[in-house]
Amino acid sequence: MKEVAMNQTEINENVERVMLSGEQIGKRVKEVAAQLNKLYEGRRPLVVCILKGSVIFFTDLIRHMDMPLEIDFMAVSSYGNGTKSGQLKVTKDLTTDISGRDVLIVEDIIDSGNTLYNLKKLLNSRSPASVNIVTLLDKPERREVPMEPEYTCFVIEDEFVVGYGMDYAEEFRNLPYIGVLKRSVYEK
Repeated sequence: MKEVAMNQTEINENVERVMLSGEQIGKRVKEVAAQLNKLYEGRRPLVVCILKGSVIFFTDLIRHMDMPLEIDFMAVSSYGNGTKSGQLKVTKDLTTDISGRDVLIVEDIIDSGNTLYNLKKLLNSRSPASVNIVTLLDKPERREVPMEPEYTCFVIEDEFVVGYGMDYAEEFRNLPYIGVLKRSVYEK
């Protein structure tokens, strides 16, 4: 299958600019998968997709992981008073017992770190052999808690990004790139 190059006319009208092209993302996902192949060599990790934004990244990543693995899904968020996130809310939990298992959490983006900080704490309470996090995007300048993923594809500036699974009001997930959303869209 031949990949078609994206030109400027294909950029969504609500996107200010393309931050990462599909080609850049694909190359980096393969590189990170190669690191994970070394980490989990001879083991059978449980790879956990955090719904919904991570689905595309998760799918591309596991296709490049050359080992037996299992998959599962979680839907989680942090919530609190006002705009501050705090407690973890699990709306879809794992169906797999992780006791004694190597668990790899696949996330689309980390900013405050609250959700993954609390999720990692929750999963560690279930006695896994290990819990590691791989994220597509990391915004460390927004961090509110001491949370660093073990594997990161891209560190980005503090911009509102969409595409490659990430959304604004459930739109833009299917864009084949990561773009910066125009302020006029989300500041209505």
